[in-house]
Amino acid sequence: MAGRKRRIAIVGYGTAGQAMAVLLQRDGHEVEVFEQAAEPGPVGAGFLLQPSGLQVLWRMGLLDGVLAHGAPVHRLYGDIPGGRAVMEMQYRDLDPRLFGLGLQRGALFMLLRDALETPHLHAGTRIVAVDAERGRVQAHDGHWHGGFDLVVAADGAASALRNHVGPPRLDRPYPWGALWCLVPQGDWAHADELRQRYRSARKMIGLLPVGTRPDDGTPRMSFFWSLPREDFDRWRADGIAPWLEEIAALWPQARDCLAGIEAPAQLATAAYRDAVAREWHWGRLVLAGDAAHAMSPQLGQGVNMALLDAWALCNALRVEDSLARALPLYQHERQAHVSIYHFWSRWLTPLFQSDRDFAARVRDIGLRPLGRVPGGRGHMLRVLSGTQHGWLGKLALAPEFLGALDARAPAVVMPAPA
Repeated sequence: MAGRKRRIAIVGYGTAGQAMAVLLQRDGHEVEVFEQAAEPGPVGAGFLLQPSGLQVLWRMGLLDGVLAHGAPVHRLYGDIPGGRAVMEMQYRDLDPRLFGLGLQRGALFMLLRDALETPHLHAGTRIVAVDAERGRVQAHDGHWHGGFDLVVAADGAASALRNHVGPPRLDRPYPWGALWCLVPQGDWAHADELRQRYRSARKMIGLLPVGTRPDDGTPRMSFFWSLPREDFDRWRADGIAPWLEEIAALWPQARDCLAGIEAPAQLATAAYRDAVAREWHWGRLVLAGDAAHAMSPQLGQGVNMALLDAWALCNALRVEDSLARALPLYQHERQAHVSIYHFWSRWLTPLFQSDRDFAARVRDIGLRPLGRVPGGRGHMLRVLSGTQHGWLGKLALAPEFLGALDARAPAVVMPAPA
């Protein structure tokens, strides 16, 4: 490790900010976190944690905790009304030891929160500006905090600080968003699968087992419904009944899972951005998480990328004593990994969330056969698992990590491909 210990500010207390705080504090840095929410907590229902993100949590000593609460996912399956399969992928085709982990955001939030030994958290403090030369941050009340040796902007997809490192290459909202909620898993028949159903690209329903939380032992699933952002208000105004009837027509089993949903207020809305930072750092300021590389949720990589960012930045600070060398090292490593996900996220989104009916027909005809082609299948599985690095490279998974997964994973008998 480099000998210098720094005073570091982290803006944002999502996954990237939490993981950064834990790792930096363990390395002996003095860490202060600024979060705009008065009572910080998880945002969103659940997500699919990929092997790439799981490896970071293993390195942090948190693997047992997430496995205790998460739901192992071995198969991703999508079909259209009538039951014809469009997508079918299994982690075992990449490596029999691999799996995804459905996890509630609340579970990961609590595990990362409890791993921070001496939190110095400024809750209810929205940071609106950064003095990157002197390492200061300005709160919404005008007060300046610092100076810090380093400021990490991990303030999400709609980052207020992204432009402080220079104009981004791309920063635009996606026209489509989603409705989310958690529902009891009950006797759902696909407890180790992510299941999706599509009608053209205009409708997409998803059900993902996401396990339990430390404060709630009921196994749950994350429910997802694709919807244009401009239709959020109309959906609320129409009431819940016609929407539930539409779900029943498209996927009766999914409607049964929503037995406890009686009002629009029981679902949260989510919006997404496509943001590509040209530079990730300037002066004493560096971007991380969605602030550096927001993308649509089609590949389910947001949390995984945030964890990888945290590990890469902390490692760069370990091996380089100078910020002038550490920050470019971090940017180079992470951009080389993230770029392929930006590409596929941008191209896949119209196949699943758009009004492009022809694109959906191409998806229905060609996606599953492409996944059976040896080269195509391997690339798709590496992208899914977060282990694709550029077009030709692979993100290495440590043999010790794979052994830990193999030792802890429950035995599962997988169905034959549909």
